[in-house]
Amino acid sequence: MSDETNTGVVERTGEETAPRSDFKAKKVSSNGDERRETQTKPTGPPKTVWREYFESLVVTVIMALFGMTFIVQAVKVPTGSMQNTITIGDHLLVNKFIFAPGPSLPFLPQRPIERGDIIVFKYPGNQNNPSDPRDRDPNNLPYKTNYVKRVVGLPGDHVELRERTVLVNGQPLPEHQIAAHDFSEGDDPDDPRNKMPLRVESNPPRTLNQSYDVYYSTNRTLDTNRSFVVPDGNYMVMGDNRNNSADSRVWGFVPRDLIIGRAMFVYWSYDESAPSSGNFIFDFFNNTRWRRTGTMVK
Repeated sequence: MSDETNTGVVERTGEETAPRSDFKAKKVSSNGDERRETQTKPTGPPKTVWREYFESLVVTVIMALFGMTFIVQAVKVPTGSMQNTITIGDHLLVNKFIFAPGPSLPFLPQRPIERGDIIVFKYPGNQNNPSDPRDRDPNNLPYKTNYVKRVVGLPGDHVELRERTVLVNGQPLPEHQIAAHDFSEGDDPDDPRNKMPLRVESNPPRTLNQSYDVYYSTNRTLDTNRSFVVPDGNYMVMGDNRNNSADSRVWGFVPRDLIIGRAMFVYWSYDESAPSSGNFIFDFFNNTRWRRTGTMVK
């Protein structure tokens, strides 16, 4: 009788039977609540050194491409139209974000283009003479070659040139005028004189409202007494080397969509007018204009 009764009873030994494999184990905390045990997730094989280097390189390239596309760009100045503000051989960083299209947000460093800004833009080609042979020069191709000039006229402005004075809507621009000697001769790019900075001959004191310098050559003639009306969506630009600059006076205006950004500072400058010793390393240290490194462009 007792045997039959005992067959339906399960004896406990103080520990429960091991849980089935398809249930998660539970653990009882000191206050009686049940909590799940932390499960360890499987980990993959460790990264190799080459894989870490490769991933770092990919991230660096992506960030560099993003920065060059939307934030900054490096350009080199090959001509003397902006001397002595910018000299031949200067390498500049350009702020592409400051003139970004679209509405300006108060927490972002954006603003409209202003008179006096030094801008970098794609050369639009000679609008006054579409058959200009200079536009077929591989180093001066329209919509591809970068130019650096100063903005003197905004859309809708009436710009008038009277000898050395630039009037905008009847008011003279507050430019600090400096007399200088221009050493350049002819169009031979190998002539070292064409790459020499201007020699300042007369530099009167600057007044409070004159925020930038312009240079007028004492040995070159100046095309004067002309007037322009800047079309909507365009800008009039001129070089600071006023007697030796091919700019809006020659080929026309700059459309807004060709403007890349604002020139910020010189990160390296190499004196291309200096003689070469034939040793690249020696020329690099000897002909680099170290004093121009970090110079702000204004």
